[in-house]
Amino acid sequence: MAQAERTPVIIGVGQVNDRPADPAAGLDSLGLMAAALRAADADAGGGWLAALQSLGVVRQISCPGLGEISGRLAAAVGAAPGLCYTTDGPSGDGPILLLNQAANRIAAGEIEVAAVVGGEALRTAAQLAARAAGDKPFAHNAARDISESRRAATYAARYGLTAPVDIYPLYENAGRAAYGQTLAQGQAETGEIWSRFSQVAMDNPGAWIRKARTAEEITQPTADNRPIAFPYTKLTVANASVNQGAGFIVTSLARARAAGVPEARLIYVGAGAAAHEDDDFLRRDRYDRTTAMEVSLRQALALNALTTEDLDEVELYSCFPCVPKMARRVIGWPLDKPATVFGGLTFGGGPIANYMSHAVVGMVLRLRERGRYGLLFANGGLATHNHSLVLGRAPPSEGALPQDFDVQAQADALREPIPALAPDYVGEGVIETYTVLYARDGQPRFGVVVGRNPAGERFLAKILPDDDAGIAYLTDGAIEPVGTPGEAVAGAAGEILWRRA
Repeated sequence: MAQAERTPVIIGVGQVNDRPADPAAGLDSLGLMAAALRAADADAGGGWLAALQSLGVVRQISCPGLGEISGRLAAAVGAAPGLCYTTDGPSGDGPILLLNQAANRIAAGEIEVAAVVGGEALRTAAQLAARAAGDKPFAHNAARDISESRRAATYAARYGLTAPVDIYPLYENAGRAAYGQTLAQGQAETGEIWSRFSQVAMDNPGAWIRKARTAEEITQPTADNRPIAFPYTKLTVANASVNQGAGFIVTSLARARAAGVPEARLIYVGAGAAAHEDDDFLRRDRYDRTTAMEVSLRQALALNALTTEDLDEVELYSCFPCVPKMARRVIGWPLDKPATVFGGLTFGGGPIANYMSHAVVGMVLRLRERGRYGLLFANGGLATHNHSLVLGRAPPSEGALPQDFDVQAQADALREPIPALAPDYVGEGVIETYTVLYARDGQPRFGVVVGRNPAGERFLAKILPDDDAGIAYLTDGAIEPVGTPGEAVAGAAGEILWRRA
């Protein structure tokens, strides 16, 4: 088969939202994935699942009793692929990694038909667990449980930094200071981006929350929009209380044409670029940027010979506002254009690692309607794993695929030195970044400062909830706390406390 005939194309996409009145009637993760694959098969014209040679599955967490799911899923949809596998972990870049791998195998002539799928029954799982325990569903958060177990004995955990929602605000506050924004300006940018997300979700049948919200509704704390971790409210964080599945089918251009798939429904897979930061978020050179993200995005455009002006649509990962804020600055994406085709992880839905499968579905559907090129940017971990990839109505340049999408060396070359940690440091320092964690009643639990001492070492310190002046200093916007001096002092409970100079 000629190289051009091996060009990978997406021919079918499918997704499902499951909202049972009775949790016991809900689909589990396997059921959601099977339903999504059947929908993708129908979208492609039918008959493709039996022909699958590769099935890539995004690891799920909501139904741990299912174990390794890929083989059972293949059998459930009548497939017998020679290559059947699951991502190593539940990371948000997983769907794009699997798509890039499938496209490479097709372009190399190793396979002709592949599928990628994922699904999470988080809402049903929490409801069933609450019913069994006699408490509330919010007490059963699989994502937080996993995060806390991974970091239970770490330095960061001693200061309450265990789950993504505790940690991403550190990037937000550092970024706002680096951009030269006041707190009000930073929040206004969040509201603008998220309001546009909600508008996209409102018009998207696949989204979980289909209600447009204003910028003020999104950023202002209220009884229904409680503060989570400063400056994030409930409407600015990923919504994991969903039952969602999504998947897609990829094949060679020759196989698609032989099957009679109309040209107007073919979406070409371009080249991708992936890079990562250290898994330990305290081992970052800085918090207002990530070289792995920057190189991933820029190289994806360069490898496809595109500029931002060539893009009709983008999906900039949106677990928390800091991520699309950083990403849009890397590529120069304007604030007045939506940075999503699906609705973002708040409104579209946040099924842990599988959001970008829904983004692929949304991008394919959008490009079938209009435009030529769309950029998919995926983020996993704690702004850790980055994978960018282009989809388009036109085939990539000759020889673009298969490719080595690993651009780690370039990211590493740009990274600044990583500061050493000083866990027991007491003395003078400056605030590098910070957040305040809140209880469910909206009251501060405590503040957390990431500081730097005169030697450049990094340390953590707390501001206790009864330190009203300290909490207000971090949150009232009167002065930007980042870069201001203070002192780390030993606390009575063995932790380090922060005192403003």
